[in-house]
Amino acid sequence: MAYTATIEEENKEIAKRYKDLLKDSYQILSRSDKLMIRKAFDVAVEAHSKQRRKTGEPYIFHPIAVAKIVANEIGLGATSIAAALLHDVVEDTEYTINDMEQLFGETIARIVSGLTKISSLKKDKDHSIQAENFRKMLLTLNDDVRVILIKIADRLHNMQTMDAMPPHKQVKIASETLYIYAPMAHRLGLYNIKTELEDLGLKYTEPDVYNDISSKIKESKEEQDAYIQAFADRLKNGLNKENFSYVIKGRFKSIFSIRRKMQKQKVSFDEVYDKFAIRIVYKPTSTDEKFDAWKIYSIVTDYFKPNPSRLRDWISQPKTTGYEALHITVIGPEAKWVEVQIRSERMDEIAEKGYAAHFKYKQADHNENGLEGWLNKLKETLENENINAVDFVEDFKLNLYAKEIYVFTPKGDLKSLPKGASALDFAFSIHTEIGLKCRGAKVNGKLVPLSYELHSGDQIEVFTSSTNKPNTRWLDFVITARAKSKIKTALKEEEKKIAEEGKAVLSRKLRHLKINFNEKIVNELVSYFKLRTSFDLFYRIGNGAIDNTQLKAFVSQRNNAFVNFFKKRLKRTPSKENIDKEEVTNKYDDLVFGQDDEKLDYKLSKCCSPIPGDKVFGFITINEGIKVHKKNCPNSISLQSNYAYRIIKAKWIDSSNQEFKAILHLTGVDNTGIVNNLTRIISNSMNVFIHSINISGNEGVFDGKLSLSVKNKTQLNKLIENIKKVEGVRKVERVNTM
Repeated sequence: MAYTATIEEENKEIAKRYKDLLKDSYQILSRSDKLMIRKAFDVAVEAHSKQRRKTGEPYIFHPIAVAKIVANEIGLGATSIAAALLHDVVEDTEYTINDMEQLFGETIARIVSGLTKISSLKKDKDHSIQAENFRKMLLTLNDDVRVILIKIADRLHNMQTMDAMPPHKQVKIASETLYIYAPMAHRLGLYNIKTELEDLGLKYTEPDVYNDISSKIKESKEEQDAYIQAFADRLKNGLNKENFSYVIKGRFKSIFSIRRKMQKQKVSFDEVYDKFAIRIVYKPTSTDEKFDAWKIYSIVTDYFKPNPSRLRDWISQPKTTGYEALHITVIGPEAKWVEVQIRSERMDEIAEKGYAAHFKYKQADHNENGLEGWLNKLKETLENENINAVDFVEDFKLNLYAKEIYVFTPKGDLKSLPKGASALDFAFSIHTEIGLKCRGAKVNGKLVPLSYELHSGDQIEVFTSSTNKPNTRWLDFVITARAKSKIKTALKEEEKKIAEEGKAVLSRKLRHLKINFNEKIVNELVSYFKLRTSFDLFYRIGNGAIDNTQLKAFVSQRNNAFVNFFKKRLKRTPSKENIDKEEVTNKYDDLVFGQDDEKLDYKLSKCCSPIPGDKVFGFITINEGIKVHKKNCPNSISLQSNYAYRIIKAKWIDSSNQEFKAILHLTGVDNTGIVNNLTRIISNSMNVFIHSINISGNEGVFDGKLSLSVKNKTQLNKLIENIKKVEGVRKVERVNTM
């Protein structure tokens, strides 16, 4: 419908919306607060006076709406309301950040500056640039969390008023909302806003699905209201008898969460059994809210049979967002499962308003698992420049939506970790150095591998060793962004050391081969070995992946002028490479399968055309052997659900970083200290890991087996030579594992 208001009507509407904003503020505003907000409003009205929204409405409608969300739904105070009114002024008009500081002081200027930085990030379709933009946006969390809260309010209003935009922009903005803004709102405890962002995201990305579920919810509204009434009527006697002051309300689960349940459980709308929840919000009868909550739980379970496996106690141990409630699932009227949420008025306010209410009610002894603790932990992940931007955003998202488990330290302190976290994640959550030096763990008194998945209630003790180093296998089983980033950084440091040694070794070997070590020869070697950077070359020399024989082959080929001529014609030499360039590239050149990372024959499927580095799985076909599909291939859900027994684990690797298992058979003259001498030799060999040592002595001779992980054959041969030098060792041979 076309917008047709007169200037006079517009001015009246602007004044009305401004009054509503002040009236609806969640916080109590003082006279000076109101004066500051009025001043911000006047500046915003004047600055945006010539601008219109896509709908034709005055632009000022948007900042007022954002400020209203900030004031009423998020519950922030005067500073944030003023900053929300001014959030587009610097970006869209003649005003500068300095003007903001002169007019409103340093705090508001800093928040507006943060919001302006987010808005001015390069709008680009390229995924990695978009990820980098998100990373920069999330960095503003360090400066002032209010920047992100106002940005979420801004995004919510844009989503609410997106009908006037062209369809391609609607899809882009909605996808971005589902990708980062909804998870962000979730993590900041803004459950109402998160729900609305998800529903609006679905409305524009999958309009048919959205409209279908929405119409079905409307159709069953009367039925739902009658059901909630029947439920409440049964409970009232019990609650009234205990003199509780309470409200019982029901709500449908969000369209987005119903859609997710339909997908996950592969059922229709009618088959989703817990489409709505009933909430009992009570006024505490004493200072002990917890006691009241359990009393109400007892009354509910007197009337309705509970499902004990579905009890969630977020009162004894609140979520890290500050969320508190008791959740129980009971068999209600008509034998239907119903989720019942029991909350005090304070808990309800925290659940609705999130961050702001949480800090309004914050106790002096609130534990570090709260939002502040989370923001502090996040800071080091955000500032780690070594992480690829796409990996960073994916890891960050994992930590946003992750369900939580609670585990105990040896001293009995409680720690919160994401569901699925390993013993190694726990070690990194204590301290980076403990994680990097971790060599084992005990869970509930039993020794477990570092990959052991933790469960709520576990008590964990970790062991460290000063000689222990992280290895690439760790990345397969840690799930927290903190652990991943620290391991990647440590591995890169280790790679740098190996590359530095490799550079020195290469220089020495080329000198023996009567070749000068310079940039030109390094570029030729990079091209000859089909690598991408000089760093790759030095690293492979350092870890033995490129040995003397291969270098001699390069020299003999180089000396053949005819071959050299064609080589220059057919292969591009990397340009402007610097010998000292410290760059690591993901050179995926091998695909391995199964738990043991075996090399098998395979074909790449045409339906999703995976490329090296993609997350993939193998599917065993009847006539064509193993077909490799991307994990997000359109056919993957069908294949995984119908033929799970034919799915085989697969991953791309960099062959120079791969580890191979080797078993050595040793014999010799028995003498004291033989095992110590062997372990010392192996420990001194870079990147060699011992799986097991089994040595037995009999009347002066010994016989034994060593199981090891090595990078390559060159490294293994060097190790065998060193073992042969150990006093008493007579024979060392590699055993065929087949």
